[in-house]
Amino acid sequence: MRLAPSVAAIRTAIRHTLTTLPTPPTWPTRPSRPAGPLVVVACSGGADSLALAAGAVFVAPRLGWRVGLVTVDHQLQAGSAERAGQVARWAREQGFDPVEVATVEVGAAGGPEAAAREARYAALAEAAGRLGASTVLLGHTRDDQAETVLLALARGAGPRGLAGMPAHRTHAGARFSRPLLDVPRSACRAACEVQELVPWEDPHNTDPSYARARVRADALPALVAALGEGVVANLARSAALLGADADLLDELAGQALDRCRTPAGLSAGALAELPAALRTRVLHGWAAELGAPRAALTHRHVAALDALVTAWHGQGATLLPSGIAVSRRAGELTGG
Repeated sequence: MRLAPSVAAIRTAIRHTLTTLPTPPTWPTRPSRPAGPLVVVACSGGADSLALAAGAVFVAPRLGWRVGLVTVDHQLQAGSAERAGQVARWAREQGFDPVEVATVEVGAAGGPEAAAREARYAALAEAAGRLGASTVLLGHTRDDQAETVLLALARGAGPRGLAGMPAHRTHAGARFSRPLLDVPRSACRAACEVQELVPWEDPHNTDPSYARARVRADALPALVAALGEGVVANLARSAALLGADADLLDELAGQALDRCRTPAGLSAGALAELPAALRTRVLHGWAAELGAPRAALTHRHVAALDALVTAWHGQGATLLPSGIAVSRRAGELTGG
């Protein structure tokens, strides 16, 4: 029987991700569990993560990996605990081991979307560290990437923001991988259908009070109607290209930051000699070292720091998030 193209595309993407991972660690030794490299799938029960999970449980063992699954209960909707339990039962039936339900408390900082995301990643990172997983697989698709780029454009983000979601990242000490960034959302739905998987439809995905839901329902379809179907793939491709450029610039900025350091802070003279693209990255990274949350650092903050270097006329301190003040004295930027 011929394999459905949607299923084949997902399995191929997962295989590529697993074969390009660094040498994996092994699970903690337990009498009831054989040792071996572990990959964990984050699965909400939605079409994308369900298709990812089905692909991973097929591909991973054939490459010598054990595969587990974690589903996060955000407790934001009625019946969320029952739904998480259903996902966990399905996972055990499919051969995932271990299978866990992570129940989290979602705060309010940064808005509901950001707070839920922070709680989710914290729970997944904790599980990955405790279980010894090499990576956590996330089900973000090409369409998710295109939406992320549009949201970044709306915020006026720079190249790092426009690079969208990276294929791999480390958060809270855990590695996260996104195998499906080149796979369209439609393929995940098709894969669920041909494999007789019934996904859960999250009402938040269609709630217009969420910016991403509005982009998904209105903005991106309007772009497709105006510019053609290829716009989604092109947005995702642009993100990948910008990501590669941003990675290089970040590496160079890290080296430049070390060269600009002084016992008290940073040398204004050394900073002034840097190209603007590096200098602003150096200042952004240094501000984060001082304790300013990266998510709260805006272009305005970095521009004010840059003015202490390139437009110095005796101005007062620049205030950063978390109450951090940066001043220029005797040719040095100092802060705290």
